[in-house]
Amino acid sequence: MTITHHDLESRYDVDAAALRHFNENGFVKLPGVLDAETIAAYEPEITSKVIELNTQHLPLAERDTYGRAFLQVTNLWRHSDLVREFVFSPRLARIAAELLGVDGVRLYHDQALYKESSGGFTPWHADQYYWPLATDRTVTVWIPLQETPAEMGPLAFAAGSHRFEHGRDLPISDESEQELQQALTEQDFPHVATPYRLGEVSYHLGWTFHHAAPNRSGTPRRVMTVIYMDADITVSEPVNDNQRQDLRAWLPGAEVGAIPATPLNPVLYR
Repeated sequence: MTITHHDLESRYDVDAAALRHFNENGFVKLPGVLDAETIAAYEPEITSKVIELNTQHLPLAERDTYGRAFLQVTNLWRHSDLVREFVFSPRLARIAAELLGVDGVRLYHDQALYKESSGGFTPWHADQYYWPLATDRTVTVWIPLQETPAEMGPLAFAAGSHRFEHGRDLPISDESEQELQQALTEQDFPHVATPYRLGEVSYHLGWTFHHAAPNRSGTPRRVMTVIYMDADITVSEPVNDNQRQDLRAWLPGAEVGAIPATPLNPVLYR
């Protein structure tokens, strides 16, 4: 049975100002992309699958920095038809294609990021460090499933840092937090950390540096993300162990130099 809501399928108009902001800053926040009814329809299933599939069971105090930052569960769409409707949203995918300036986008993978109450900070990092992809035409939509005030640890960006090549060899870690905090401050990149209203989402490029503060509220910060890549992107030779792992896990069977047209990487908009 499908309950697909209109605003997962209908077109969202990305205006010239939003496109310009994205190109200049490497991210953009868009209001009213999803309505409260849609989020209420899908959030319980997403949360249920996060609880079911989560493999992190250590107490917060016993985890490393990465483990304290959030519970991370990937490719939920493979475990629920309802989550699949959400992840495969033509509306969300079309926005991604328009922002990237490409004809179409395919799925890299989805990723739930639940920052528990008292969950720690998310260190500065750039996502594309992990991805064996040949161009920078990649983008992530970050979808909070509740109002996300400052005390809950909303995603924050270094505006314009998608053109900053220093630190692109750093995995998310205490080291990336320390080194990038210093480098981004020295380069005077504006730090944009603002709350998210319900239904507001952000899109950020794979090379845009971002982080998040701890969750100081008494409520888990529930976020769903979808990572898109240019539908015609090709696989690059992995340059680190994380990229080699990602190639096996998220682009299974794809060969270097080829378009990753695998069953896990369908075209979501063309």
